[in-house]
Amino acid sequence: MPSLYLGKIQLHWCDICHVPVLGGRCSCGAETRSVPLTPPGDMRPAFEYDIDLINRIYTDHFGAPLIPEGHIALLNKVPDKDRMEEIVVGGAVVGQIRYLPDKEEWEPIPRPAAGVLMVPTERYVVIDDGAIASVQDEGASVLAPGLAWIADSVEAGDEVFIMTKDHRCVGVGRARVGAAEARTMERGAIVRTRRNTSAPCIPGAATWADAVRANRAILDNYEAMAMAFVRDVAAANPLPATVSFSGGKDSLVTLLIVQKALGKVPILFSDTGLEFPETYENLRAVQEKYDLEVVSCSGEAAFWETLTEQGPPAVDARWCCKVCKLTPIGGAIRERWGECLSFIGQRKYESFKRMKSGRVWRNPNLPVQLSAAPIQHWTALHVWLYLFAENAPYNALYGAGFDRVGCYMCPSSDISVLRRIEQDYPDLWEQWNSRIAAWQKDKGLPEDWFRSGSWRKREGDPREESSSC
Repeated sequence: MPSLYLGKIQLHWCDICHVPVLGGRCSCGAETRSVPLTPPGDMRPAFEYDIDLINRIYTDHFGAPLIPEGHIALLNKVPDKDRMEEIVVGGAVVGQIRYLPDKEEWEPIPRPAAGVLMVPTERYVVIDDGAIASVQDEGASVLAPGLAWIADSVEAGDEVFIMTKDHRCVGVGRARVGAAEARTMERGAIVRTRRNTSAPCIPGAATWADAVRANRAILDNYEAMAMAFVRDVAAANPLPATVSFSGGKDSLVTLLIVQKALGKVPILFSDTGLEFPETYENLRAVQEKYDLEVVSCSGEAAFWETLTEQGPPAVDARWCCKVCKLTPIGGAIRERWGECLSFIGQRKYESFKRMKSGRVWRNPNLPVQLSAAPIQHWTALHVWLYLFAENAPYNALYGAGFDRVGCYMCPSSDISVLRRIEQDYPDLWEQWNSRIAAWQKDKGLPEDWFRSGSWRKREGDPREESSSC
């Protein structure tokens, strides 16, 4: 999938504080350097689950973990067939992980900067001194005459580190042949070296509290602009104010901003009946901490009825949002207020559709709700730093490795996420599996239709046009 430019990539790094900064200067006074990322560049924190997963993948393949203990790491989800994450440590992209749906496993893709953090003991090659310059400076492939040693574990197609005799990493690439064949070759390519945009990796221990301090002035400025927007929209549209709450990070930040700007307002929660248990727990925690009124409605019965009639929702046939969310919430608004102004946690970095959207709008399927987006220009890292600064009760799903919160069977989910749900939420998965199996049998669909994820698509995959409701 092509890269999507949804806005300026704002990630910088302070080599003094060893933290990400969302501007050209750290609060410590030091100038920062930009970190080159693959667009859209909507970076987020790597939580403990994410770090454990990454280190397990790299240890399984290379015999050593990638992310040192006590270091801040960021993840940047990039376009791919299913799921790929760039990993930022020390102000550099040090590698990636990619999910392979056909094999149902993760693949590590290291960058040369990973050599600053780890020394591989598996899947690496050693080159002669005379080949170093061409590999390191020109990105030349490792040829048989320049090969000094190759690990027994290297197989054709593997990602490998290219090392010098003194254990210094000078490149990475994909093996063209396995170890046994490589040792018999007198000519030809052993490893095809990958050329990557380089940035210095300068590791150092830090905490997210350090990152909040480093970004304090930036966060204060973004908060002030968002609060001013909320007040201006509310003044121009004298309707009952609400916040649409999903249990996700963006709606939580929006709630905090609106409370500071207007005081307490009710929150609208559309209970699809397809939420994770953690989302209901988060709703209760937020309601209790901020002493809020919750106006709730349900679309669960309508969802299962529509599924029986139309089949499962798909990326390019998202009837679920209208049936489960928009129609029920419209009924709740009419009953309570007749019409309302709702502040929504929409951000332009989420999708092309949201990038093109205005900050104030009416959905034609929900005309009784005037919607406004206070954090339209925030990245995910702005959101997370603000939540950390406010000590806000965010959804536990994020700490468990989920990058987005929504219905457990959302058709926009990656296969990697669906495999997680199948493993960790067997009751939810069985409910979905049994319903889909009945539809699949009735329509005479292929045996692998559900397992392969084909139920998520009808025609094509315009994912960026409908990535969220």
